[in-house]
Amino acid sequence: MAVSDARNPKKKSFRPSEVTAIRGPMLTFRTDPWMVSESESVDYESDALVVMENGLIREVGPADRMLPQLEPGVEVTRWKDHLILPGFIDCHTHFPQTDMIAARGNDLLDWLNRYTFVEEQGFSAPAHAREVASFFLDEQLRHGVTTSSVFCTTAPESVEALLTEAHRRHLRIMAGKVCMDRNAPEALLDSPGRAFAETCKLLHRWKGQGRVEVVITPRFAPTSSEYQLAALGAFAKEFPDSPIQSHISEQKAEISWVKRLFPKDADYTAVYARHGLLKKRSIFGHGIHLSESELRRFSESGASIAHCPTSNFFLGSGCLKVSRLKKSTRPVKVGLATDVGAGTGFSMLQTMNEAYKAAKMKGTSPTAFQLLYLATRGSAEALGLENRIGAIAPGMEADLVVLDPRATPLAARRMKHAESLHDQLFALLTLGDDRHIAATYIAGIRWNMGAARPSGA
Repeated sequence: MAVSDARNPKKKSFRPSEVTAIRGPMLTFRTDPWMVSESESVDYESDALVVMENGLIREVGPADRMLPQLEPGVEVTRWKDHLILPGFIDCHTHFPQTDMIAARGNDLLDWLNRYTFVEEQGFSAPAHAREVASFFLDEQLRHGVTTSSVFCTTAPESVEALLTEAHRRHLRIMAGKVCMDRNAPEALLDSPGRAFAETCKLLHRWKGQGRVEVVITPRFAPTSSEYQLAALGAFAKEFPDSPIQSHISEQKAEISWVKRLFPKDADYTAVYARHGLLKKRSIFGHGIHLSESELRRFSESGASIAHCPTSNFFLGSGCLKVSRLKKSTRPVKVGLATDVGAGTGFSMLQTMNEAYKAAKMKGTSPTAFQLLYLATRGSAEALGLENRIGAIAPGMEADLVVLDPRATPLAARRMKHAESLHDQLFALLTLGDDRHIAATYIAGIRWNMGAARPSGA
C-alpha cells in the first residue's frame, strides 16, 4: 500500500479500472434529515477509507479496519483535516446563459426578453456552443459539481455540444433541447413536430453513451402552445423513463400570464399535469408560489422542485420555504440548484448559504446537514438518480468532492472556534466558495483542473 500527500499528488497515469482509495473525514446521508432525525439520516466517519474501482465505490468504512484488508500496491491519497462528500448535484441550470450572468433586469420576463433570448440565438453555431459548454463544465467541476440537469437552447447543436463535452469528461449530465413555439423571438421558435422529432433524435443518438442523458425540456408553459405540450406529453408517454425539466411558479406576474394563456386549467400545475408532464423524474425550477393543492399533486405524482435561491433573490422572485414542502403528510422532493445565469454563480456552497437566508426570511432555520443533503442526495432523489449518485456507499458511482474547511484566513480562524461538527459545517457553508474545493473526483479519478479530462484518463 502506498500513501500520497493530497497536496503533492504523484504524477501517475490511472486507468478507470484501477483500484484507488482516498482517506479522510467523510460525511454522507442515508435518508432525508428534513424528515427524520440527524442520527437516523447522517453518516459521519472521522477517518474513513473510500475504495474505488471501475468508476464505482467498492468499499467504504473506518480506515483502521479497512486498511489492513487493502490489497498491496493500492495508492491511498490522504485528505487529513479535509472533508470528503458526495459530489455536488446542480439540478437546474442553463449553460447558454453563462456569458450573461450578472445582467440587470427589472423582472423575470424583462430579463428573458432583454438578455436570455438574445444570447441563446448564437447557439446554433457548433463552435460557439462547444466553447461555452467546455467552459461551463470546467467551471462546474472547479466548484465540485459532478452532476447537473441543464437547459440548452432550441438548437439541437447546443445539446450536442454540451453532451459531447460532458462525455469527454466522463460526467453524469442530463441535458435537454429547449422546446418553445410561441412568445419568444422567431429565431428561437420551433414547432410541435420539430420539438418532438429533434428531442427523439437526440435521445436515440445519446442513449447508452457513457453517463449522459437527454431530458424532455419545455422551457415553461407560456412559451409552448397546447399542441407542443401535447406533443411532448406524447413523447413522455412513449419514453416513460425519460426525465422532464421545466419551470413553475417563479414570479406572480408569470402565474397570472399562465392563467390568461390556459384559462381552462385550475392552476399552473394543472397545465403540466393535463399534458402528461407531471410525473416521477419531472423536475421544475423554483415553485415558490405553489398552492397547497399543487404541492399535494407534486407529492402524489413524484415530481420534484429545484430550489434556486440565488436566482430567486437576484430577480426578486421571492423565497421558497423548503420546510413547507417537507410535510410528512405530502412530502415533495426538493433539490438545490444554481440556475445560472439568473443565479449568481456556480458555487453550491454559496447556493446553500443563500438557501439558509431564504429559509430565515420564511421564519425557519435549517441545519447544515439539511442544506448539504439538498446539494447531494436530495438533488439525486429529485432527478431520480438516488440509486447511482448522491451518497458514498458501495455500488454508487464514485463522484466525490473534497472540501478544505480552512482554505481562507477567515475560515481557518473561524474553525478554531467551532465547537462541533455542525458548527464547522455551518461556518463552511456560510463562508465557503471555490477556494474550499480541494479536489473533485469523477468516476473515481481526480479531476485535473488544467486538462479536458480527468487525470490520467
